[in-house]
Amino acid sequence: MEQQYNEYLAYIEAYLDKTCFRYPDEPQQTLFSAMRYSLLAGGKRLRPIMVFEFCRMCGGDWKKAAPLAAAIEMVHTYSLIHDDLPCMDNDDLRRGRPTNHKVYGEALAVLAGDGLLTAAFRFLAEADLDAEARIRAVEVLSRCAGELGMVGGQVLDIQSEQRLCTEQEVLDIQARKTGALIRAACQLGVIAAGGTVRQYDAAGVFADHLGLAFQIRDDMLDVIGSKEEMGKSVGSDETKNTFVRLYGVENCGNLVKEHTALALSALSAFTDSRFLTSLAISLVERRN
Repeated sequence: MEQQYNEYLAYIEAYLDKTCFRYPDEPQQTLFSAMRYSLLAGGKRLRPIMVFEFCRMCGGDWKKAAPLAAAIEMVHTYSLIHDDLPCMDNDDLRRGRPTNHKVYGEALAVLAGDGLLTAAFRFLAEADLDAEARIRAVEVLSRCAGELGMVGGQVLDIQSEQRLCTEQEVLDIQARKTGALIRAACQLGVIAAGGTVRQYDAAGVFADHLGLAFQIRDDMLDVIGSKEEMGKSVGSDETKNTFVRLYGVENCGNLVKEHTALALSALSAFTDSRFLTSLAISLVERRN
């Protein structure tokens, strides 16, 4: 698993660095610098890796899925830039470095996020896939990233800040704010390979349960993690509507295992799921 993970990781890092926002003849270089500052900041690259692996499991050439993997990472990165803004979470650190607005100012951080979001769909449109696959990819990412997905979840999260949410409300926020982009990543991989309807649906089930397990673990790490391990401030979610606030740390640990098991059961639609099985299990015990 580690060898395959590192191969995927090295490929997406090189692809992003080589292909993204290198326009030497354009005057708006500060914008490109701000976009690349956050896009190339590293991290687990979980979503691009999901694109690659689902493409491979469906019999496709995973390297051809690189534009789709880059697109989902652009959308994820834009969401982090905007989440960190003073009008949102007001965070100073991201992945161990000053957040985008701390380096480039609030206005340019907003515009860098806007640029990343818009560029993502150009990468989908220019991917080396047939026209039907590219249209499906645009539909999947726009639905999962927009008002029915991540943006909608962010709105629900903001609206819940001044009150205690029910269990269903917290689930509604998570499914949109975090889960939707993981679903997009998995299903984009199936689309890139021309996978079956069964595989496309199974990728969605896997993503929904893994996304939930991932977010619950994230909420736990805000309580049990350290600033050094996380690369950002911890304890900032203490008054937010998190799963830890609902269930407590111990029960959250059990829920992570439960939803990870449900995610793994969906992988029966694929002939070789050893990598994803190992990756999902590693996420249960991650420290950052």
